[in-house]
Amino acid sequence: MIGIIGIAIIFVMVFGGYMVHGGKIEIIIEALPFEMIMIGGAGVGAFVLSNDLGAIKHTVRDIGRVFKGPRWKPADYRDLLCLLYELIRLARSSPVAIEEHIERPDDSAIFQKYPVILADDEAVSLICDTLRSAAMNYDDPHQVEEVLEKRIEATHHRAMHSPHALQAVADGLPALGIVAAVLGVIKTMGSIDQPPEILGAMIGSALVGTFLGVFLAYGLVSPFAQRLTTVLGEDGHFYQMIREVLVANLHRHPPAICIEVGRQNAPGANRPSYGDLEEALKALRQAAA
Repeated sequence: MIGIIGIAIIFVMVFGGYMVHGGKIEIIIEALPFEMIMIGGAGVGAFVLSNDLGAIKHTVRDIGRVFKGPRWKPADYRDLLCLLYELIRLARSSPVAIEEHIERPDDSAIFQKYPVILADDEAVSLICDTLRSAAMNYDDPHQVEEVLEKRIEATHHRAMHSPHALQAVADGLPALGIVAAVLGVIKTMGSIDQPPEILGAMIGSALVGTFLGVFLAYGLVSPFAQRLTTVLGEDGHFYQMIREVLVANLHRHPPAICIEVGRQNAPGANRPSYGDLEEALKALRQAAA
């Protein structure tokens, strides 16, 4: 919702200010379809040219997150801590019993309690691979922490391709606007024998290209890239919390301490309160009793 409000403010302030100042919106409206074909079409073509099919699909899908915001909500952080608590307790009490949950998480009664987390392959894989490594006695906390950090960085690097691709388009749009404007000037020079009022309209139409390229770049596409960067960065905290809890587990801290380490490392806006989390963990303990 906030994204739509931002776009509305941009359009109202730019075009409203232009019209209030006495500008003729008809010139822009008349030239807009042709300039958009040249500038927008060239921008889309450059985007397709510089990315493979997978990256194109990924970027188009991620544009929706500009309006939806971060994927992980406060309830998801609480559920993640509850999931990790159950898995750590089971791994401590019965190393054999944990195997069926980490080898087949889709069939796991524990994972199935948290369908939103189960639907995220990266989160599930991160949890299962780390617990499997501990079961194989690869339990040096420092080495595991380094491995997890590199894995999370690689995942974040792949996710950041979308905002980088959008920013590359934004960087090129002003130049494409100049190209469209130059073509408009060339068209105008071919009609140099026309009356001044006609030439003035043609020159104004040509300058719409420069305006449109800059407007699209700095008013829409670049803000989209910046917002997407912020959203992806916030979602990355979810995987960082998995790392913190599982590394604390390898240090052999009590399960409750491991979970508290994760809670303290959750971003402030999504961090569950101590009381709410304690109630959720208490309910899990009572259900297991």
